[in-house]
Amino acid sequence: MLKTYLLILTTVCMLLAGCSSRHTPAPVTSLSSGKSSSSQKIHIKNNRYQVQKGDTLFAIAFSANKDVRTIAQINGIKPPYVIYPGQMIYVENPQNKNKKRKKYTISTDKSSKKKQKNNKITKKELDQPKQREYVQKHSSKNDNESKVIFSNKVRWRWPAVGKVTKRFSSKENGYKGLQITNVEGAPVKAAADGVVVYAGSALRGYGNLIILKHNDDYLSAYAHNSKLEVTEQQKVKVGQKIAEMGSTDATKTALRFEIRFRGQAVNPVKYLPSK
Repeated sequence: MLKTYLLILTTVCMLLAGCSSRHTPAPVTSLSSGKSSSSQKIHIKNNRYQVQKGDTLFAIAFSANKDVRTIAQINGIKPPYVIYPGQMIYVENPQNKNKKRKKYTISTDKSSKKKQKNNKITKKELDQPKQREYVQKHSSKNDNESKVIFSNKVRWRWPAVGKVTKRFSSKENGYKGLQITNVEGAPVKAAADGVVVYAGSALRGYGNLIILKHNDDYLSAYAHNSKLEVTEQQKVKVGQKIAEMGSTDATKTALRFEIRFRGQAVNPVKYLPSK
């Protein structure tokens, strides 16, 4: 009888201890076995998004066309960017909008108008794309022979064999990558050394997607795969097989390949070696 009483008492104590130890929801990173388990597509509405199980901050930033560091700063999240289901993530700082309104207040004074005109010219000059500062020109024979390009300490190579059927467009709604067509199951390889920061299917229009981080500035994305062969947080080497080509969330079997510089899509051709 005494043994039974002690057993019941021990069980109750263990249950109470377990309940009292959990004050916050488990982080997303501990809820995923490596591949994203989110069943809901990432849909950013009114510049905010509520985190679902399996989401990562890199995937949210990618979907918003933002640098992950910018999103982290807005939301007060520090590396390694752990987020929680139910957490609200803002992709723009509301305070910035108020600052912009004050900054561009129109004055009726002639001298103020002239000053604003000069400021606009200066601002236009400052806003010119600085991408060419980070991309080296490669036209030597050695580059063509090695089929590898070094850009901003990143060693780039083509991610798949096949025909390029769509190219990068700088238009607002243009195609923001390269479409490389081949047969189902054709190998998809890492375009550079990196770490897998996303592997799943929660981003609309990308199907089974892998995102690699190469350094603080560069990401690469591999979409529409039939099979993913890497998991999140895994380190990969340039040329390593990471997926098999497919047609998930697409109308044809092809790889959609993107390179992002500080959150913005750039033309991959400027980085890849000439064929």
